[in-house]
Amino acid sequence: MKRSIVMLAIVGALVGCSSTPKDEQKGAQVEDRAPSVSQSGPTPTPTPPRDASTTPVRPPQVGGADPLKDPSNILSRRSVFFDYDSNVVKDEFKPLVSAHAKYVSQARKKMTIQGNTDERGSREYNLALGQRRADAVKQMMTLLGAPSGDIETVSFGEEKPRAQGSTEQAFAENRRADIVYQGE
Repeated sequence: MKRSIVMLAIVGALVGCSSTPKDEQKGAQVEDRAPSVSQSGPTPTPTPPRDASTTPVRPPQVGGADPLKDPSNILSRRSVFFDYDSNVVKDEFKPLVSAHAKYVSQARKKMTIQGNTDERGSREYNLALGQRRADAVKQMMTLLGAPSGDIETVSFGEEKPRAQGSTEQAFAENRRADIVYQGE
């Protein structure tokens, strides 16, 4: 009996001393199964993507329209938006990332994924967060079959904002990863 109590005390102490990894320690994530909650409530996504199943991915054709510039094609959309302080690709942008992964593997084009953040946080933190965002999109693309060697990542942190101002809408526009193809 005394031995059981000692064992329970040891197990209780071990459980109490365990820690959970922080977000920065998890690495790039590509799936969020739980809805996230931002500090100021839900943020509207700037522009929702089209459904990849209804928009075919077509490589450029000789004399035809370039799917990267065709507004009716999902490939014309180039930004993946993120929640505050997150590098998790949201479900609503997975069709967009999937379409670009398929396109880059079929067309054998090279691309750069540019990670961006809003102005909140230190310069160093924002550069690291922008890099994690770009790497998360690249990781998802490579898992979907895109050649890793054709995708480069870079972080601009808060240095290249899309929207000026300190409103939640401006912050939401700046929390993104942009897909840029070589030669554009």
